[in-house]
Amino acid sequence: MTFTRTLIPEIILIDPKVHGDARGYFVETFRADKLFEFLGFDIPFCQENESSSSYGVLRGLHYQIPPYAQTKLIRVIEGAVLDIAVDIRKGSPTFGQHIAVELSSENKRQMLIPSGFAHGYVVLSETCTFTYKVDNYYNPECDRGIAFDDAVLGIDWKVPREKLQLSAKDTTQPSFANADHFIFEDNFYSLKGLRD
Repeated sequence: MTFTRTLIPEIILIDPKVHGDARGYFVETFRADKLFEFLGFDIPFCQENESSSSYGVLRGLHYQIPPYAQTKLIRVIEGAVLDIAVDIRKGSPTFGQHIAVELSSENKRQMLIPSGFAHGYVVLSETCTFTYKVDNYYNPECDRGIAFDDAVLGIDWKVPREKLQLSAKDTTQPSFANADHFIFEDNFYSLKGLRD
């Protein structure tokens, strides 16, 4: 596995080694020991989620606030998405900035998004199966969101507006300015020495 920090260094891309031959392929999609070796601490993943969507489905931007904030380890089993992570930690040098990465069943790339970030994705392929691990259980009272089309964020979702498919919930999310934010200094992931 190869681990690469993005322009927002807490967001990490993971490229697993794919072993292929005439029969197909084999890949290790998760190694707790390798992740610990890279980060220097464990992430106690406790729940895994999977969704199926068609082209233009946009889910996001979502996150949970403490005490149920979540770190997410994301990958695509079938199809392709544009995956977005937005820094919502007040006081962070990258507050309000985002990372956009294409994750697909072809490239097998994964993205690690710590708590303190809003997350969303849009499906680029005809269909998609999307899965992610989290280190905290879902709690509806801590569920929050931000408008996917907030002008301050300036996210290019790479799908024409008229082709987007959104839930009723995601058409009424608050603006970035009015959303609940994290405090950078209080973020567990940030305090692990990455920004010292």
